[in-house]
Amino acid sequence: MSGPTIAVHELVKSFDVPVRDPGLKAALRGLVHRTTRTVSAVAGVSFTIDGGEVVGFLGPNGAGKTTTLKMLSGLLHPTSGDAAVLGHEPFRRERDFLRRITLVMGNRNQLQWDLPALDSFELSRAVYRIPRPAFVEQRDELIELLDIGGLVDKPIRNLSLGERMKAEFANSLLHRPAVLFLDEPTLGLDVTMQKRIRSFLAEYNRRTGATVLLTSHYMADVQALCKRVIVIHHGRILFDGDLSALSDRFAAHKTLVVTLRDETVDLVGYGEVVDVTGPKVTLRVPRAETAVTTARLLSEQLVEDLTVEDPPIEDVIELAFASGVDG
Repeated sequence: MSGPTIAVHELVKSFDVPVRDPGLKAALRGLVHRTTRTVSAVAGVSFTIDGGEVVGFLGPNGAGKTTTLKMLSGLLHPTSGDAAVLGHEPFRRERDFLRRITLVMGNRNQLQWDLPALDSFELSRAVYRIPRPAFVEQRDELIELLDIGGLVDKPIRNLSLGERMKAEFANSLLHRPAVLFLDEPTLGLDVTMQKRIRSFLAEYNRRTGATVLLTSHYMADVQALCKRVIVIHHGRILFDGDLSALSDRFAAHKTLVVTLRDETVDLVGYGEVVDVTGPKVTLRVPRAETAVTTARLLSEQLVEDLTVEDPPIEDVIELAFASGVDG
């Protein structure tokens, strides 16, 4: 297949939601004359993703991320616009399409609660009609990668959330999907388990060349896995590009951390003083003035150490949301 693995053009999804005034009388009236208004969850997004890319899909709650993933995986029919995944129209849910994609949603259990994971794996083998030799090879490789050899013979209800999530990943990847749609895959997991899941996804992408579209509120997930991010807000794309370019576009300031020989020196004239801890002073300065301010500090003060930092990526994302500028 030539061309991008995922291609989206002016994709729209709208819902009709009921509207009524508060109170019993309004509720009774609504039973007879139902009033609705149209809400656009996704308001015309366009992007392409090439094979093997791992792309972060970011936005606040209600931005349209999950709705977009559900359309791309075939669970929702778009109101208008076009989408193609691996050359298929997702909403048609053709067998060849479904055999080549997977959707993993954090905290959504797809495994049989009272059965061991191995039994659920066998059910997936039957659903996807995976030949026994290929199934055994992929199953054993996933068990090794996820380090769940001691868990797969236990009922799912007896596993912790992190253990269940690893078993969910194994089950979702048994058919070797070429495209992974991951919606908050580390939601609710502790820091150690989040790191293990991230390491697994990076290794899976390296081994298989799978394309990954990932939503997450944990910026560590995005920074560890994604070079490119798509930022969506109110159903529209605000930014699509390299993660490193987000700061250049949306952050107007940089942070200077200066360690002075004389901690009594006041640096208020060099920028906004954010923090002072002994001889270490943290300044916020306009991005365009960073070079000049740095040169002034080094020439005018007794500086033992100086570092220039971009703002935390979480802060940059918040600035992107606040800007509301389409991009």
